[in-house]
Amino acid sequence: MDIDAWVWWLIGAVGLGIPLVLTAMPEFGMFAAGALAASGTAALGLHVTGQVLVFAVVSVALIAVVRPIANRHRSQRPQFASGVDALRGRTATVLERVDAHGGRIKLAGEVWSARTLDEESVFEAGRQVDVVEIDGATAVVI
Repeated sequence: MDIDAWVWWLIGAVGLGIPLVLTAMPEFGMFAAGALAASGTAALGLHVTGQVLVFAVVSVALIAVVRPIANRHRSQRPQFASGVDALRGRTATVLERVDAHGGRIKLAGEVWSARTLDEESVFEAGRQVDVVEIDGATAVVI
């Protein structure tokens, strides 16, 4: 049984796709894309040398272009905050007097225990305060 070259390139692409899924290394995906391109050139009747050249050029080009972009995105912090990180810097309404020893605020639709950042500050009910940080289950406000 004689198998065409393009089928071998497809088998190679699938073979390179398996480690991509198992190891999450994007380089394998770029090599698999190169093998798909080589499969296309084999189906068009290009000689083996041309197929290997297309495989190499496409794979190297994808690595050269995609990898720096992926590294840049990986090193950036997420643009959104979640959990208690999302509460820092938000404005809250004082429900019960807040001083250095405690109090209650309404923050993001929920009632939180709160305390002031410095010892001398006191905020009465109805006042707007800013959340500086979350310390356990207590919002620290100014």
